Amino acid sequence: MHGAQQAIKSQQKQALTYDIVIVGGGLVGASLGCALAPLIERHGWRVAIIESAALPENAEDVSWQPSFDARASAIAEGSAQRFRQLGVWDAMCNEATPIERIHISERGRLGAARLSAQELGVAALGHVIPNAWMGRVLHQHLQQLPIEWYCPATVAKMTPQEGGHHLLLSDDSELMASLTILADGGRSGLKEQLGINSRRRSYEQTAVIAHVGVSQPHQGVAYERFTAEGPIALLPLPGQAMELVWTHASGTEQARLALSDQAFLRQLQTAFGDRVGRFTRVGQRFSYPLSLVTAEEPVRPGLAVLGNAAHALHPVAGQGFNLALRSVMDLVEELAQGAQNQHTLGDMETLLAFERRRAQDRSNVIRFSDGLVRLFGYSLPLLPHARAAGLIGLNLVGPLRRGLARRAMGLER
Repeated sequence: MHGAQQAIKSQQKQALTYDIVIVGGGLVGASLGCALAPLIERHGWRVAIIESAALPENAEDVSWQPSFDARASAIAEGSAQRFRQLGVWDAMCNEATPIERIHISERGRLGAARLSAQELGVAALGHVIPNAWMGRVLHQHLQQLPIEWYCPATVAKMTPQEGGHHLLLSDDSELMASLTILADGGRSGLKEQLGINSRRRSYEQTAVIAHVGVSQPHQGVAYERFTAEGPIALLPLPGQAMELVWTHASGTEQARLALSDQAFLRQLQTAFGDRVGRFTRVGQRFSYPLSLVTAEEPVRPGLAVLGNAAHALHPVAGQGFNLALRSVMDLVEELAQGAQNQHTLGDMETLLAFERRRAQDRSNVIRFSDGLVRLFGYSLPLLPHARAAGLIGLNLVGPLRRGLARRAMGLER
């Protein structure tokens, strides 16, 4: 059975054989499925996606009804270019809000850093897109590909075998995959089942996320505002609305989540200031704890770990999904090279080449994100003045500012 959104309910006890099985049909897994299209056509690879959430029978029939509360992600310009490669950007950008400028500051201190698309010679520094819309576009594209879906289903047990992995699914289907990709966000417990340990360090912080209305046009400006309580990020959305990511010391967020809308907006106004005018509305508030998590074995024979299953970052620099998408594209390029060299799919030589390719980029992004958290998380007597001087200096030194911006945009590594 072929075609995205088509659930397979096999009663066969004999394992069905696939070249690649992707565990997780979210943004990372769906992007990987789209990126594999040329290799599926060239080599006739048989690919399956296992997804725990039920998908609509036909994504074309689903009308798009944007919600004020819909979660959104900041997509760097480099990621937009990669979506163009996949052939999905023309549809995806229909609901994208461009980031034309970025303003970085610290509450109560002089000094700010400003980045602009015009200065860098690009149309936008990035784009803010509702996650649901990105998923819809990717899944519509997958409908055109001969990819098989097991949905809704989860992997109950995954066993390494010669030549790949045996997967027993929750619907009793049995699959044999030459290469299995874990792109399930790390929520399934499969890493632990396989004995793949993760380095985990809690930031002892919790992010509160919500959409907020603002009294004046945001003009495509994204803000990163460091405060004594934690960083506040505001990302531009359609109309006079922005996505808020407000970092709290863990435990202190509960009081804010319990506030009335008006009380919450008053406290946000006090913490952020009036750069976007008055905060006029807040949508549903969500929260999640923040940790730095990295898988110790992102590759094994016949196995690769991608996305949040491989690395979970602090949202302060907005790099999590952008890093994951670069991993997707690099993996596909290494698989193409391995096929050209007649390597067995899932062989360790190809996967180690992929990991070597990813290691420096991943290290750079983690060091950058983690460094920001640490730099603005301390309140030593002279450090605030140094941070303010640093922001002023960054604003004055054009080449340094542009270099950092191009790296954050995913245009350089």
